[in-house]
Amino acid sequence: MSGANANNSTNIKDVIVLVAAAFIGIPLLIFFIVKLFTGNVSNSTMTDQEVLARIQPVGLSKASEGGPPGSRNGKAVYEAVCASCHGAGLAGAPKFADSAAWAPRISQGLETLVKHAVGGFKGMPAKGGAADLTDDEVARAVAFMGNASGGKFEEPKPATSGATAGKVDLAAKGKEIYESTCVACHGTGAAGAPKFGDKAAWTPRLKAGLDSLIASATQGKGAMPPKGGFAGSDEEFKAAVSYMANAAK
Repeated sequence: MSGANANNSTNIKDVIVLVAAAFIGIPLLIFFIVKLFTGNVSNSTMTDQEVLARIQPVGLSKASEGGPPGSRNGKAVYEAVCASCHGAGLAGAPKFADSAAWAPRISQGLETLVKHAVGGFKGMPAKGGAADLTDDEVARAVAFMGNASGGKFEEPKPATSGATAGKVDLAAKGKEIYESTCVACHGTGAAGAPKFGDKAAWTPRLKAGLDSLIASATQGKGAMPPKGGFAGSDEEFKAAVSYMANAAK
């Protein structure tokens, strides 16, 4: 009998242990599952490279907000794009208003800094990853950041208003839009896009006239999305198509 009682006592203890483990383990399991699916992970564990990967734009960047392409000032571009890295000094980016970090860069001059920012430099992608920025907008952002750390740069000003100035601006805008958006495919002829400057590839497309080509490109054709993914006005996109067409004549 004593053996049976001992066995019963052991069985009861085992049951108690299992019940206790269930009460403790199930909530913990639920907690970890919630953490897994909500992605509630502390940013303090992320490396600079992981942060850069996370902030890479998908499609159009926030630079497309706040005004038509070419119109945004340095402060607006900094807040929409550059602050992601320069605000905290991630991945070697000189931190905003850090005079010691910016001094050797300011000494290189605005032209060199803009060249690096437009083309990409070390861990920074071209135009900070915002392909919809114009070169002038990048220059304004660089000037704004440099001036916050003691620089004396002048931000490039938007074109003067007026009918004549507007036409000149659109002509220059076509080149800017090509270099920031269209070059991704037309620069190399990727996905069947007629390569920039390739007269043989552009001639059959221009037979129906420039207006017909612009209408087709605006709506999207084949692998090309409407306006090639460009978020600006139809008039600006027309200037980009005209710029590419003229380069193949």
